[in-house]
Amino acid sequence: MQQKIEVKIKEGEVETALDVYLGMHEFSSFHRKEEIEDQLKNRQSLILTAYKDEVAVGFLIGYDKYLDGSFYCWMLGVSPEFRRKGVLTQLMGYLFTWALKNNYEKITLKTRNNRREMLAYLIKNGFNIKNMEINPAIEENKILFERNLI
Repeated sequence: MQQKIEVKIKEGEVETALDVYLGMHEFSSFHRKEEIEDQLKNRQSLILTAYKDEVAVGFLIGYDKYLDGSFYCWMLGVSPEFRRKGVLTQLMGYLFTWALKNNYEKITLKTRNNRREMLAYLIKNGFNIKNMEINPAIEENKILFERNLI
Protein backbone atom coordinates (compact mmCIF):
# COMPACT_ATOMS: atom_id res chain seq x y z
CA MET A 1 0.00 0.00 0.00
CA GLN A 2 1.30 3.44 -0.94
CA GLN A 3 1.91 6.01 1.76
CA LYS A 4 -0.64 8.83 1.89
CA ILE A 5 0.63 12.39 1.64
CA GLU A 6 -0.82 15.70 2.76
CA VAL A 7 -1.21 18.39 0.12
CA LYS A 8 -2.00 22.08 0.26
CA ILE A 9 -4.95 23.07 -1.91
CA LYS A 10 -5.25 26.52 -3.47
CA GLU A 11 -8.19 28.01 -5.37
CA GLY A 12 -8.28 29.93 -8.62
CA GLU A 13 -4.98 29.10 -10.32
CA VAL A 14 -6.02 28.19 -13.86
CA GLU A 15 -2.47 28.37 -15.27
CA THR A 16 -1.06 25.97 -12.66
CA ALA A 17 -4.01 23.58 -12.98
CA LEU A 18 -3.42 23.60 -16.74
CA ASP A 19 0.27 22.75 -16.21
CA VAL A 20 -0.71 19.63 -14.25
CA TYR A 21 -3.32 18.75 -16.89
CA LEU A 22 -0.74 19.01 -19.69
CA GLY A 23 1.55 16.58 -17.86
CA MET A 24 -1.05 13.81 -17.86
CA HIS A 25 -0.96 11.28 -20.69
CA GLU A 26 -4.61 10.21 -20.34
CA PHE A 27 -6.10 13.37 -21.77
CA SER A 28 -6.27 13.17 -25.54
CA SER A 29 -7.79 16.59 -26.08
CA PHE A 30 -5.94 19.77 -25.26
CA HIS A 31 -7.65 22.73 -23.65
CA ARG A 32 -6.04 26.15 -23.78
CA LYS A 33 -6.39 28.66 -20.94
CA GLU A 34 -8.77 30.75 -23.04
CA GLU A 35 -11.01 27.75 -23.72
CA ILE A 36 -11.22 26.93 -20.03
CA GLU A 37 -11.96 30.53 -19.08
CA ASP A 38 -14.62 30.73 -21.80
CA GLN A 39 -16.27 27.53 -20.54
CA LEU A 40 -16.41 28.94 -17.00
CA LYS A 41 -17.54 32.44 -18.01
CA ASN A 42 -20.78 33.63 -16.38
CA ARG A 43 -21.07 30.46 -14.29
CA GLN A 44 -20.15 29.74 -10.72
CA SER A 45 -16.89 27.84 -10.97
CA LEU A 46 -14.08 26.37 -8.91
CA ILE A 47 -10.47 25.76 -9.86
CA LEU A 48 -8.30 23.84 -7.40
CA THR A 49 -4.62 22.98 -7.48
CA ALA A 50 -3.01 20.55 -5.02
CA TYR A 51 0.60 21.14 -3.97
CA LYS A 52 3.15 18.89 -2.34
CA ASP A 53 6.21 20.87 -1.22
CA GLU A 54 5.42 23.74 -3.61
CA VAL A 55 5.05 21.35 -6.59
CA ALA A 56 1.62 21.22 -8.27
CA VAL A 57 0.57 17.55 -8.23
CA GLY A 58 -3.19 17.62 -8.85
CA PHE A 59 -6.02 19.80 -10.09
CA LEU A 60 -9.80 20.06 -10.32
CA ILE A 61 -11.90 22.38 -12.49
CA GLY A 62 -15.67 22.49 -12.16
CA TYR A 63 -18.67 24.71 -12.76
CA ASP A 64 -22.44 24.93 -12.48
CA LYS A 65 -23.19 23.23 -15.80
CA TYR A 66 -26.76 22.01 -15.40
CA LEU A 67 -28.26 24.75 -13.17
CA ASP A 68 -30.14 22.03 -11.25
CA GLY A 69 -28.48 22.10 -7.83
CA SER A 70 -25.56 19.96 -8.96
CA PHE A 71 -21.95 21.04 -9.43
CA TYR A 72 -20.16 19.53 -12.43
CA CYS A 73 -16.57 18.44 -11.96
CA TRP A 74 -15.36 19.03 -15.52
CA MET A 75 -11.67 18.14 -15.37
CA LEU A 76 -9.54 16.65 -12.64
CA GLY A 77 -6.43 14.62 -12.27
CA VAL A 78 -3.33 13.79 -10.30
CA SER A 79 0.21 13.59 -11.70
CA PRO A 80 1.09 9.92 -12.24
CA GLU A 81 3.89 9.86 -9.65
CA PHE A 82 1.50 11.14 -6.95
CA ARG A 83 -1.40 8.76 -7.57
CA ARG A 84 -2.68 6.37 -4.91
CA LYS A 85 -1.41 8.73 -2.22
CA GLY A 86 -4.69 10.41 -1.28
CA VAL A 87 -4.36 13.53 -3.45
CA LEU A 88 -7.62 12.93 -5.34
CA THR A 89 -9.44 12.24 -2.07
CA GLN A 90 -8.22 15.55 -0.65
CA LEU A 91 -9.27 17.46 -3.79
CA MET A 92 -12.71 15.85 -3.71
CA GLY A 93 -13.06 16.55 0.02
CA TYR A 94 -12.34 20.22 -0.62
CA LEU A 95 -14.87 20.19 -3.47
CA PHE A 96 -17.58 18.59 -1.31
CA THR A 97 -17.10 21.16 1.47
CA TRP A 98 -17.06 24.06 -1.00
CA ALA A 99 -20.13 22.76 -2.84
CA LEU A 100 -22.16 22.41 0.36
CA LYS A 101 -21.18 25.94 1.44
CA ASN A 102 -22.39 27.15 -1.95
CA ASN A 103 -25.76 25.37 -1.69
CA TYR A 104 -25.11 22.51 -4.11
CA GLU A 105 -26.86 19.22 -3.42
CA LYS A 106 -24.91 16.92 -5.76
CA ILE A 107 -21.60 16.50 -7.54
CA THR A 108 -21.64 15.21 -11.12
CA LEU A 109 -18.77 14.20 -13.37
CA LYS A 110 -18.04 12.17 -16.49
CA THR A 111 -15.29 9.70 -17.09
CA ARG A 112 -14.55 7.22 -19.84
CA ASN A 113 -14.97 3.48 -19.67
CA ASN A 114 -11.21 2.99 -20.07
CA ARG A 115 -10.36 5.06 -16.96
CA ARG A 116 -10.44 2.03 -14.65
CA GLU A 117 -8.79 3.67 -11.64
CA MET A 118 -11.24 6.59 -11.76
CA LEU A 119 -14.22 4.26 -12.19
CA ALA A 120 -13.13 2.26 -9.13
CA TYR A 121 -12.55 5.43 -7.10
CA LEU A 122 -15.99 6.84 -7.94
CA ILE A 123 -17.86 3.64 -7.10
CA LYS A 124 -15.88 3.17 -3.87
CA ASN A 125 -16.63 6.75 -2.83
CA GLY A 126 -20.39 6.80 -3.19
CA PHE A 127 -20.92 7.97 -6.76
CA ASN A 128 -23.71 6.39 -8.79
CA ILE A 129 -23.97 5.94 -12.54
CA LYS A 130 -26.59 8.32 -13.88
CA ASN A 131 -26.20 8.06 -17.65
CA MET A 132 -23.87 6.92 -20.42
CA GLU A 133 -22.90 8.25 -23.85
CA ILE A 134 -22.28 5.35 -26.22
CA ASN A 135 -19.36 5.59 -28.65
CA PRO A 136 -18.30 3.24 -31.49
CA ALA A 137 -15.26 2.19 -29.42
CA ILE A 138 -16.71 0.75 -26.19
CA GLU A 139 -13.69 1.88 -24.13
CA GLU A 140 -14.53 5.48 -25.09
CA ASN A 141 -18.07 5.35 -23.67
CA LYS A 142 -18.57 8.34 -21.35
CA ILE A 143 -20.20 7.55 -18.02
CA LEU A 144 -21.97 10.29 -16.06
CA PHE A 145 -21.68 9.83 -12.29
CA GLU A 146 -23.55 11.62 -9.53
CA ARG A 147 -23.13 11.78 -5.76
CA ASN A 148 -25.58 13.35 -3.35
CA LEU A 149 -24.04 15.68 -0.77
CA ILE A 150 -27.07 16.00 1.50
